[in-house]
Amino acid sequence: MSLNKSIKSGKEHRKPYTGAKSIAKGCRNHGTCDWCLGNRTHKNDKRELAAEQELIDFEKM
Repeated sequence: MSLNKSIKSGKEHRKPYTGAKSIAKGCRNHGTCDWCLGNRTHKNDKRELAAEQELIDFEKM
């Protein structure tokens, strides 16, 4: 069933976007706005900083 048919028949159960997601497409999941990108990649950024610090500590020895 296509999306248009399911909407007409009342079988569409998706929630509408709310907040910033309803205004800007870049703020949705996997978005490209700086705020969302920073939240999504925070764990990787911390790992990179830790690896750089370990490298600096190793070079000092």
